[in-house]
Amino acid sequence: MTFQEIIESIEELSQEDQELLFELIHKRRIEVRRAEIAANAQEAFQAVEAGTAKRGSFEEMHAYLLSDEDE
Repeated sequence: MTFQEIIESIEELSQEDQELLFELIHKRRIEVRRAEIAANAQEAFQAVEAGTAKRGSFEEMHAYLLSDEDE
């Protein structure tokens, strides 16, 4: 099914069903983002525990990240 076919199928739904679908998609995207944030937090906690986390002010971290891009 192409993207255009999906759009056309959605347009055939009632307004109420379209709203429910959009709400469901929105909630699922929120859940995916929460899972990504949780995974990033877990990775950060592991880096802190392993002693490999970088620490510093925003300016120091910004300079550190920019220096890595040039290398």
